[in-house]
Amino acid sequence: MSDFKRIFDIIHYYRDHYAKPIMVGGRKGDSWKTVSTAEFVENMDYTSKGLLAKGIKKGDRVGLMSGNRPEWNMIDFATNQIGAAIVPFYPTLSSKDLAYIIQDSEVKLLFVSNNELFSKINDAISENNLDVDIYTIDDVDGQNSLKDLIAIGKAQDIDLKPFNDAVDEEDLLTLIYTSGTTGTPKGVYLSHKNILSNVHGCQHLVPDGCEKSISFLPLSHIFERMVVYLYFSRGIQIWYAESLDNIVVDINEVKPQFFTTVPRVLEKVYDKIVAKGKSLTGIKKALFFWALDLGHKYQEPTKNSAWYNFRLGIARKLIFSKWRDALGGEVRFIISGGAALQERLARVFWAADIRVLEGYGLTETSPVISVNSTKDTGVKFGSVGKVLGNLDVKIAEDGEILVKGPSISKGYYKNDKATAEVFDEHGYFHTGDIGELTADGFLRITDRKKEMFKTAGGKYVAPQVLENKLMESPFIGQVMVIGENRRFPSALIVPNFEDLEKWAERKNISFSSREELIAQKEVLEKYDQIVDNAMTKFGKWEKVKKFVLLPEEWTIDNGELTPKLSLRRKVILEKFQKAVDEIYAEEE
Repeated sequence: MSDFKRIFDIIHYYRDHYAKPIMVGGRKGDSWKTVSTAEFVENMDYTSKGLLAKGIKKGDRVGLMSGNRPEWNMIDFATNQIGAAIVPFYPTLSSKDLAYIIQDSEVKLLFVSNNELFSKINDAISENNLDVDIYTIDDVDGQNSLKDLIAIGKAQDIDLKPFNDAVDEEDLLTLIYTSGTTGTPKGVYLSHKNILSNVHGCQHLVPDGCEKSISFLPLSHIFERMVVYLYFSRGIQIWYAESLDNIVVDINEVKPQFFTTVPRVLEKVYDKIVAKGKSLTGIKKALFFWALDLGHKYQEPTKNSAWYNFRLGIARKLIFSKWRDALGGEVRFIISGGAALQERLARVFWAADIRVLEGYGLTETSPVISVNSTKDTGVKFGSVGKVLGNLDVKIAEDGEILVKGPSISKGYYKNDKATAEVFDEHGYFHTGDIGELTADGFLRITDRKKEMFKTAGGKYVAPQVLENKLMESPFIGQVMVIGENRRFPSALIVPNFEDLEKWAERKNISFSSREELIAQKEVLEKYDQIVDNAMTKFGKWEKVKKFVLLPEEWTIDNGELTPKLSLRRKVILEKFQKAVDEIYAEEE
């Protein structure tokens, strides 16, 4: 495994050491379609030959716009084993950004998954007079398809070995355009070596005996893509879910031992479990909340007392075993990334014997910089784990996290100015995050440097810390803390309407719409209490003093969230500027 020099070496190793009847599976409507190792490798090679026949050569860029499915990785490996690079496109990109990325990356051929995405990408190409060949993965009337390309490849008498041998570890593997919140997308240059070094550095995360995982985070993001390479390197079977919409059902059907997720998904799972607990009665309800309270007090495994562990054993048998059943019954651990995880969630899931491993990284770092592990001594709640062994991390004087090592990008494609801005004279990459290293080597993130703001009184506020605390309430679905150059911080809050509506019914509060509900005096008083309780341990200058409730959830499709479900702060601020102005109208 240490001999891997190019990403496609992983698949060659898989074929030689792990070949199996089911290598990958993909959701197809109400059922699953499985693919064997032999079929996967055969179609990968035919696709490579088809690309060569279409004139794709080493150094070219191939676009890929699709949800998660077996063909995503098959096309990826087929492309990189002939020395070309994949440019992934998020399905939610605007026509303007699609056209820009196609032009900037000089994509010569583009795969799209279905008719809907074909229409979207075709419109962007037509409107901007771009010259790109398009192949669809699903059959679309009148269009070239992946099946057609594979058929072309079958007819070619091409030896792929010389093309494999010509690929160097320093060659471009992928250009990933950061979604960002402002400005033009930037293409992050990642080589085979960059991402393989991260695969090697994360091997310790997967204990022996793990055989099956499910993939549902976007493969167009480097987090899921690197982890899937990690799965393949360990011979792990991968099942691709179509979307987050049906993920709990998919997990229960696949019964994975582990998977990656973002905190938002875990928050929703937790909230649903607690809601079910609230619907219980009598001794069952008392036992549920006894176990939940016990779980919230869970400490790192070596720190829990014998008496605590005795009680936890009872709680796991009576209550927490049902949590595992809700996630397929076989789950051993979950890797969480993309945003900060509430510490209480990490504690309670570990108490339930589901080890949630919070990690940290960026697209530019391929992505993992640090991560907690499944080992009893490998976790510290409230941290993002220990720094990978092949990386060097230091904390700058202003608290910014700096990192150097083999997984760090060379910079931004055709953008020397932006590249120069993120690297110092010693070659350290500036992450833009504020953090600290503990005495025992764990990294803590305190906030995004660019997201910190200064109030009119000159005090700095770290909004993410406040948001994480507010999100502990089951009545808050989403929140963004604001207050730059204002007298005090405030918050835009999207309620968890499922819990709020049930509460309103119990209180006999009538309403005909969400707008009417959030305007009710009792509801506003409820959220006043929630916010006040959440702010008790914060300094006077950083406490959220006012808030506004919003009737609709922020989404990727509406532009308020990035594909990894992070807040697009500038977009949200612009959309709700009127509400913000009303918050501060009486004070300024």
